[in-house]
Amino acid sequence: MKMTVTEIIDLLVFKGDSQYSGEAISQLQHALQCAHLAETAHETPQMITASLLHDIGHLITQEFSQDQEASKHQDDLHQYIALPFLRPLFPEDVLAPIRLHVDAKRYLCFEDPSYWEALSPTSKHTLELQGGVFSSKAAQIYIQQPFAQDAVRLRRYDDLAKVPHVQTPPLSHYRKIAESLN
Repeated sequence: MKMTVTEIIDLLVFKGDSQYSGEAISQLQHALQCAHLAETAHETPQMITASLLHDIGHLITQEFSQDQEASKHQDDLHQYIALPFLRPLFPEDVLAPIRLHVDAKRYLCFEDPSYWEALSPTSKHTLELQGGVFSSKAAQIYIQQPFAQDAVRLRRYDDLAKVPHVQTPPLSHYRKIAESLN
């Protein structure tokens, strides 16, 4: 199914008010905070867009899933679900960090044991659903992939983008950045 940038952004507008994975913010607030963190860090338009859209797979899953309760007990693979919808619109330097951001958490837990301690309870729970901490070999293989370092930075923005009432630029600001890549 091919979607336009407008339809992708509309998912954030119309479905983004749902709670973000047990955190005290909405999906839209999380996306905006993540994009804002990337922009503040002087990331490229591609990384800002990846940061905005990294969890859009959750909203696509909500759009098509009938069993919302089951999603609390299994990984929804949101990082992969989004790709067929985004691939016609964006280059690999947007898509790869999105695809790799879940495994970046697994990598960071291996690389920095204090990282796990700083995760929210919800993020710790989803880590287990997503396969747990990487082994040494899996971590080495992961970090050698193209765009893995970008995904690690995206993951750090993701972890910080869970604060209620943070002021960010509006979605229209990030929409223009995303459209500039199309």
